[in-house]
Amino acid sequence: MPKMKTKSGAKKRFKVRSGGTIKRASAFKRHILTKKTTKSKRQLRGVTAVVAADVKSVRAMMPYA
Repeated sequence: MPKMKTKSGAKKRFKVRSGGTIKRASAFKRHILTKKTTKSKRQLRGVTAVVAADVKSVRAMMPYA
């Protein structure tokens, strides 16, 4: 039986923590930042966890993570 492939887009975007939660970066922080407020840009910093509704689909994209 061949190995399952990991979706290369998913492996670039998500990391699985030791507790099993999946971390991700915030969206809307790449470009067109001049019209966004300093407060909104500051709140988009850092990483956050994937929402519970999306965990199943992210795990399917990363079978060995």
